[in-house]
Amino acid sequence: MKRVTLGGSDVEVSEICLGTMTFGNQTAEADGHAQIDRALDAGISFLDTAEMYPVNPVRRETIGLTETILGNWLARRGNRDRVEVATKITGPSQMVRDGAPFDGAIVAAAIDASLERLQTDRIDLYQLHWPVRGSYAFRQNWGYDPSKQSKQQTLDHMADVLGALSAARQAGKIRAVGLSNESAWGLTRWCDTADRLGAPRMASIQNEYSLLYRLYDTDLAEVAVNEDVTLLAYSPLAAGLLSGKYSGGAMPDGSRAAVDKATGGLGNLGGRKTPQGVAATEAYHALAAEHGWDPIHMAIAWQSTRPFKVVPIIGATRIDQLDRLLAGLGKAVPDDLRKAIDRLHKQYPLPY
Repeated sequence: MKRVTLGGSDVEVSEICLGTMTFGNQTAEADGHAQIDRALDAGISFLDTAEMYPVNPVRRETIGLTETILGNWLARRGNRDRVEVATKITGPSQMVRDGAPFDGAIVAAAIDASLERLQTDRIDLYQLHWPVRGSYAFRQNWGYDPSKQSKQQTLDHMADVLGALSAARQAGKIRAVGLSNESAWGLTRWCDTADRLGAPRMASIQNEYSLLYRLYDTDLAEVAVNEDVTLLAYSPLAAGLLSGKYSGGAMPDGSRAAVDKATGGLGNLGGRKTPQGVAATEAYHALAAEHGWDPIHMAIAWQSTRPFKVVPIIGATRIDQLDRLLAGLGKAVPDDLRKAIDRLHKQYPLPY
């Protein structure tokens, strides 16, 4: 498998990342460990987690459990040097630190807590899960209002956090830093502030990106190319919508939508399962069938056609789902299919 260097850092990772956010909830520890083994055998060495995982739903009593499960795998296999581990500190959330925003001191403490749960002496990529000032991610873009932000407070916050990240890197606790659910303005300011302070520059940005959600393609892509920041694309299958499992109104037992509905949610995949989203999914499935492709393989392989550095994050609740994903790795999207995908994108530009 090809290797990718994250931004301007010295951290090299596999061109595909394995996400672990269901480990400890929908995916039992033993099954999670089996998934990591299978992914590593396929050449995937890059593993992504977060202090707030598992999700769907997020519960106070399970905060940090996915890191613990990954740490147990690292301890039992004894092959820490074969993988690259990424984790994240949670932004303001009632489930973590009672909603308190993170600052430099909290970042320092959170890094130590993650290291303990991961049973390792270093984190290869440490990310800020979402901004303290608010974010338009998770379908909040439809009513996003940045008017109450204070520019100076934001810049002061960035300087404080970058100071803690710099100290952690100097201590060998982290190797590179990244963002998640950030905007073009935020990414630019993080880079500018790091340059001013001589602090670590953001090497990556983990934002949602898929055939159905291409908000990244314009302003953020321009910033990332010019600032040498790698996109880590989460939900490349639109939380399973592109897999086809929900076709015809289906709600498979154990699926993300079913679990969400069973625990009091809407079962709409975080706002992705809209009439427009379903229609777009059906159109992409028809296109894949026309060209003889598994739609899952098309969705993942398409990401490598983009004119910027991108590492898709794949994830599965069951190992048979992971096997289906792995079967498509290495396939290249032919030019006629890429052009057809672009035409469909103009027809369904932002379906959720």
